[in-house]
Amino acid sequence: MAIKHKDLKKVVSELEGAVKAHGRQAKTIKQHIVDMGSPMKMKKSPKLLKLSAGCKAAARRKFKVYPSAYANMWASKTQKKGKC
Repeated sequence: MAIKHKDLKKVVSELEGAVKAHGRQAKTIKQHIVDMGSPMKMKKSPKLLKLSAGCKAAARRKFKVYPSAYANMWASKTQKKGKC
């Protein structure tokens, strides 16, 4: 279920009228609304990227068993360094 900006703005307005603690929560939600609205901030994390074919091939050459935890870890670290 996706939460719409209108719903969040309504929650913010209700929280702002309450005590200081809720005011801080409202400020946090406002920042999330701003972040959701700008596509520039929606970049993929390097941890979520798939392994490239070159890194997989290098891991297959280096390790006897692929896929394995060690081979995948080595391939992901090598890819992050930009070596494959």
